[in-house]
Amino acid sequence: MPNIKSAEKRVRTSKIREMRNKSNRTRLKTTLKRFDAAVTGGNRAEADSAYKVAVKTVDKAVSKGLLHKNNAARKKSSLTRRLDNMA
Repeated sequence: MPNIKSAEKRVRTSKIREMRNKSNRTRLKTTLKRFDAAVTGGNRAEADSAYKVAVKTVDKAVSKGLLHKNNAARKKSSLTRRLDNMA
């Protein structure tokens, strides 16, 4: 346990940030898994809608600091290639 008041506050804020980041990472992974499921299922309409949601979620992850912009660009490129190869 921290003895200094500022250290106590740092522990509280870091827990809040940790929960927020965990929630956002989970949301990102879930949307990517939904896209993967739609592509492997072969449903083009479902894959299109899942693609839009996945790209939007990846962009939000960049703005929240969860992903680097180059990592996000690589993920979006990969998603686009998988969607295009589906046809």
